[in-house]
Amino acid sequence: MDNIQAKHYLLAKMATSEYFPFGPQVSVFKVKDKMFATLALGKGNEKGTEGKMAGHYCLNLKCDPDEAVILRDIFTAVIPGYHMNKAQWNTVILDGSIPQGEIERMIDNSYQLVVSKMSKKDQQSLC
Repeated sequence: MDNIQAKHYLLAKMATSEYFPFGPQVSVFKVKDKMFATLALGKGNEKGTEGKMAGHYCLNLKCDPDEAVILRDIFTAVIPGYHMNKAQWNTVILDGSIPQGEIERMIDNSYQLVVSKMSKKDQQSLC
């Protein structure tokens, strides 16, 4: 999955909007004003990432803390969330090593985690 496919998949989620609160290089995706993903191009100088993000687009996705650790063990392109709560967010490096279906599943889970914390009224408005 590349950055364009990821962006289209993210924006296809119900009530999702794209914002740029951190400048034009970082897309923030929200469902009803609650962030569930970011997408940005890695520069390679990100502290604590050993240069893994260099030249690759990266997704920050919300994740169940137990699953977050498991995904990091399975995929070398999944690291603790850069600039995020590392227990509840993963950074997924779009370097081609993770199957598209798995990335879509991670996006779906991030979206659902955020929606599940919304009020019943907000959840029902998504149906």
